[in-house]
Amino acid sequence: MNEEFSVDDPTQLLDSASDFADEPGLPNDAAAKDFLDRFPLPLIINCLQTKANVPGLENTLTACLERIFRTKYGASLIPHYMAFVEVGLKANSHVVRRLACRTVTFLLENSREEALYAIQLIIDYDIYSLLLDCLINGDETVAAPSMDAVMKLAVLPKGIDIIFPADNNKATHLGNLAARSSSLGRVRVLSLIVKLFSVSRSVASVIYSSNLLNLLEAGVSNTNDSIERLSILELLYELTEVQHSTEFLSRTTLLQLLCSIIGNSAMDLHLRLRAMMISGRLLSKENAHIFVDDSSVKTVISAIDGRLGFLESQDTAECESALEALGDIGSSIQGATLLLLSVPPAARYVIDAAFDRQGRGKQLAALHALANIAGETRPENTKILNSIAEESLRRLIYEVASRSMKLTPSGLILSILQQAAEVRLAGYRMITGLVARPWFLMEICSKQEIINIVTDATTDTTKIGMETRYNCCKAINKAFTSSKLIGDPAFAAIAEKLEEAVRNGPYLARRQLQATPEVKTAERF
Repeated sequence: MNEEFSVDDPTQLLDSASDFADEPGLPNDAAAKDFLDRFPLPLIINCLQTKANVPGLENTLTACLERIFRTKYGASLIPHYMAFVEVGLKANSHVVRRLACRTVTFLLENSREEALYAIQLIIDYDIYSLLLDCLINGDETVAAPSMDAVMKLAVLPKGIDIIFPADNNKATHLGNLAARSSSLGRVRVLSLIVKLFSVSRSVASVIYSSNLLNLLEAGVSNTNDSIERLSILELLYELTEVQHSTEFLSRTTLLQLLCSIIGNSAMDLHLRLRAMMISGRLLSKENAHIFVDDSSVKTVISAIDGRLGFLESQDTAECESALEALGDIGSSIQGATLLLLSVPPAARYVIDAAFDRQGRGKQLAALHALANIAGETRPENTKILNSIAEESLRRLIYEVASRSMKLTPSGLILSILQQAAEVRLAGYRMITGLVARPWFLMEICSKQEIINIVTDATTDTTKIGMETRYNCCKAINKAFTSSKLIGDPAFAAIAEKLEEAVRNGPYLARRQLQATPEVKTAERF
């Protein structure tokens, strides 16, 4: 470093950098340029390298540099200081390594027009392997920004070729990296794979072709490290959010592994809970039937059914998770049909618990699950299942009603709507899904109290409560106007009430509230 950029007393630089780093709002090009005109970048870097022992200097200067490189002007300077970035990624200081990782991110974010040039810089300075080292060996403050930088690299042209080299024997191949890492490092590599999987279907295909999903399978199968196993299940839970996850995960043995965890009473409870939730979410997508055959879905349902049979009289977290998983599976037509047609139908546990007031959490989970099975989340033309599944649904609900003190489904529904707000909200969802069936519509219309609750805009006070009630009211009205009841004089009052409630919207009653004085003017005479 030239002597002209050395500094004996960094006090002035430190004070100015502190002020710049603490400025409110986003940095701008003009401010960054003005600062660097007073304190050239080589001066700051030299001070950071030679005066790191000055109290507070390292944190202040790295915060200042991050703010500078965040601007377009600052990012345009990064290519000229790649040697500094390379040294920073190797530094012992976590603060400096974090800055270096963030600097790579800023470089890639601002290189859309010169992406190939940025990629060449990454190659020339061996930046990718250094980012991986930060991911594996850095603390959390370093690992996270290093992963962010790799993600930015993945979306640039040719960037994916660096991350997934043609030579599987390269040290940077993620499979090799995971194999030689510690338990924590391996989980971080798997976390990176999961995030890369979400970038696009084409990247997911490369990951699958590179056998990297096998690492997740191996982690789930590992019985020697419960913490690592649970961490990998958490990553799989995250992976199921990706739209194309079912397509690729269905080609693995994952579902079989999850079933073995679910059905194992000796397994750690948290592992079973996650296995259930992952299975449910994986099979919840409407396109799941394209990639997952019925026999595999039945195996998952059977495993969850077995646990519910063991937990039938309990109100536990596992029971709630099992019901939630069945609800996720039942959100698709294929899943709902299999739940209702299995022998005995697994949906029986959902319906029994939905109308059982003995367990609050269990009932809530079941009501939402029943809403999914009934099609509340499905498009209008896919709510109704085939005739056999529909008959199973109707029979199960009437059987539960006949065993209860209410005797009829309408009595059970009214009881749900008279409970606390969160139960009532779940009840609205259930009605919204089920009311497309003529027999259920008749149950709703047979009790005026039900109509009174769902048409009363003052019943619920939260935004989600008002909107869910209104959606329920609209669903009942739509089913009613499409039914044979529309011309029946006996239901004329109900028809009028439903139409008025739909016309008023979900918030009208609250909008009509007016301020009223708490103190009246005294009467003089």
